Amino acid sequence: MNNTAPCGAVYGLGLIGAAIYFIGASTSFWTGVLGFLKALIWPAFMVYELFKHLAA
Repeated sequence: MNNTAPCGAVYGLGLIGAAIYFIGASTSFWTGVLGFLKALIWPAFMVYELFKHLAA
């Protein structure tokens, strides 16, 4: 039995949401490409900001 399917769905929805946010905020083609790359690693940004907030 695969118990990780809900986590994959949450990550997938987060990826789509992050891509829409980052690409929507872009002002040129290359910042849109950078936005898509950021969307692929959005959990790293989230955890970094969470730890930064907790350490303050």
